Amino acid sequence: MDLQSIINESKNIVFFGGAGVSTESGIPDFRSVDGLYNQKYDYPPEQILSHTFFVRNTAEFYRFYQDKMLCLDVEPNAAHYKLAELEKAGKLSAVVTQNIDGLHQKAGSKKVYELHGSVHRNYCTKCGKFFDAEYIKAAEGVPKCECGGVIKPDVVLYEEPLDDRTVNGAVKAIRNCDTMIIAGTSLKVYPAAGLINYFSGKHLVLINLEQTNADSLADLAIHGKVGEVLGKIKV
Repeated sequence: MDLQSIINESKNIVFFGGAGVSTESGIPDFRSVDGLYNQKYDYPPEQILSHTFFVRNTAEFYRFYQDKMLCLDVEPNAAHYKLAELEKAGKLSAVVTQNIDGLHQKAGSKKVYELHGSVHRNYCTKCGKFFDAEYIKAAEGVPKCECGGVIKPDVVLYEEPLDDRTVNGAVKAIRNCDTMIIAGTSLKVYPAAGLINYFSGKHLVLINLEQTNADSLADLAIHGKVGEVLGKIKV
């Protein structure tokens, strides 16, 4: 059965995506050969993007974060737009994403569970005031609130737990769907990768450039770029 046929007969699709969904928009993938993990910094990215590092080396955290994590001039690609189209047509009930770039919402998706938070939400650690990503990008040094508090991005850093409400919403959507499309993820990052275990619907589809450990579980495994594959779907 091909992807178009599966989508045609599906009534409740949930899409679960990782970094590979946004690479076609120009956002670097953490784990690919030219991804952030393989570039040279004073500290490894995993260390910089940890809660401990944010607290102890806030200036160095923001030097990296502003330079590498705030890709604010990028646009959604064919994958983002197709998912928004599927949702509007009543085919897709939710997007669950590991990405923090907000491109699904920018493309028009309404029901998006952001497992790792979003660069577009930032809060003062002292008074809780909200700041947008543009404010963080433009700040010189550590972004501060008028009250003097340090501003922290609403992204899940290493050592931090996922948001319970977001996870519960994603689990409920996955449990209730008849088709789950997993795309652009190596399925190696837990606990997010464990969400596949909640799926008990009819069709499991995997779209990724390379093979994953879950390929054998899928009804259909497609090796290619997510935008190119989804872009061909007729809604």
